[in-house]
Amino acid sequence: MLGRLLLVGIPLLAVYIYHRLRTYRFSKYAHLPQLKSSLVWGHLKVLHQYIRASLHPDQSADEIFAQMCHELSNPPVFLVDLWPVSYPMAIVTNHAVAEQISRSTKTHPWSLAKSPTMSAFSYLVGPKSLITKNGAEWKTFRKRFNPGFAPHHIISLLPCIIDKTMVFLRHLDSYAATGESFEFMELTINLTFDIIGAVVMDEDFEAQGGGDRKGEFIELYVELIQSYSMQDEEARLPWWLTPRKIMRRRRLGSRIDEILGGMIRRQFAERKRLGDGKAKSRSVLSLGLQDVDELSNDLLSVTVDQIKTFLFAGHDTTSILLTWIFYELSRTPRALKAVRDELDEVFGTDPDPKVVSDKLLSADGEELLSRMSYTSAVIKEMLRLRPPAGSARYSPPGSGFSVTDDKGNVIPLDGAVIYLCHPLIQTDQSVYGETADEFMPERWLGNSDTSERTNVDANGHDGAAKIPPGAWRPFERGPRNCIGQELANIEARVIIAMIARRYDFTKVGLGELALDEKGRPILDEKGRYKVKDELYCIRQVTSKPADGIRMKVKLTDQAAPLG
Repeated sequence: MLGRLLLVGIPLLAVYIYHRLRTYRFSKYAHLPQLKSSLVWGHLKVLHQYIRASLHPDQSADEIFAQMCHELSNPPVFLVDLWPVSYPMAIVTNHAVAEQISRSTKTHPWSLAKSPTMSAFSYLVGPKSLITKNGAEWKTFRKRFNPGFAPHHIISLLPCIIDKTMVFLRHLDSYAATGESFEFMELTINLTFDIIGAVVMDEDFEAQGGGDRKGEFIELYVELIQSYSMQDEEARLPWWLTPRKIMRRRRLGSRIDEILGGMIRRQFAERKRLGDGKAKSRSVLSLGLQDVDELSNDLLSVTVDQIKTFLFAGHDTTSILLTWIFYELSRTPRALKAVRDELDEVFGTDPDPKVVSDKLLSADGEELLSRMSYTSAVIKEMLRLRPPAGSARYSPPGSGFSVTDDKGNVIPLDGAVIYLCHPLIQTDQSVYGETADEFMPERWLGNSDTSERTNVDANGHDGAAKIPPGAWRPFERGPRNCIGQELANIEARVIIAMIARRYDFTKVGLGELALDEKGRPILDEKGRYKVKDELYCIRQVTSKPADGIRMKVKLTDQAAPLG
């Protein structure tokens, strides 16, 4: 009897599973533009084909999405079905659609929830991170730590930013003296980590110290970040196929939590001993705990996760930005000249970093930074072309969440991870025209603001070029915009002011300049030097230049070695 039931039941079950799978795969998201899908593997096979056909198999997924979008004739949203490995993804390429997802609404007062796929980074930023939490819990965390990132407070941290930048200059001077090539991004990572460590915790992690001076925390942190590198084949596999990597991340994350927890307890005890009025520290941590009488285990855990988040996001975005800026200036002579001319006008013609720092620390320092309009346009343009990451959101199946395209079509998106692909949104030709893929800071003159004021109502237009606010979103927009936007903005301007007139950088290796028969760089019709091969981005949590921007550096004719 059992045998007969199995004989009948197994084929029926197979037919049922087949029809359910076919309905899921080919009907549920049939309204979304997409490439040909496999019944079993969805678009995983297509992705694999793109990777194998690429000259750079380690390239960022965003670059593959750009190729797919082009093949689909640039729709505002398209589907990449990653099931059964992960959730299906709706890739958003249009700023108006992105605004519908990031804005506050009656049903989503703090905008659409973050994607559950963000849990993959819980070892790096913590399970209770501002990046991953949602709803009222997120709002509570954000409110607690907002004071430490307020613009007036960030300005008060200029001495710290300048102090760490002087160490950075000494490293560059050393490379200028030897003529040795170096990985520019490694230096900027160390610089920005030292800055964010001081700003967030009032701790000196000595990331720029080198050798034995780098402590256990930095070594652990670097190892943890590197475990997410997409150059590692295992990083492309789902977590359940890489148990050893997950165990390694858990071990590293736990030790980092232990170290940070000890630092937080020590600082909290010192504040309680001195009293709030006498405590010297004005770090993000200190301000975030100023109303706390008892540091419970739960609050300690939450605080550790936020500090991990600030340390990661605070060093990562700015280091990537600075690295790309100095590379792009090195191959765009008109932009480099414009930056240097502006700095001469704002700070005087002496490029000595001591002269610049003295003026920044004077009563006029904030006003001088505000006058760096072309420099801010460079920052804004680089964040447009090379945003570190997008934003992943999610609405559960059956929630009925949908967006409307510019033709009035309603597009249901519930059940899919909704990925706001910043590199595609910010290079949309319907907004930026034929120069969408070109480095052109001049497009922002008249509206070079990169501060939190850019997080404005999407119904208006800003800037001389009438670019919709939602078409520039490297710090995301709406309630979930980046808490550290003001810090990154000021940091970048200070560092550029102290460096741009002091050094000439030359790219070596990937992306280096092409030379004519007399050994001179060749200027193209767009005012940029031609290169032997183009740089590209890889994924290591965020999008980074493939070789870390290997450079050589020399002092300019106006600069003298530091004493």
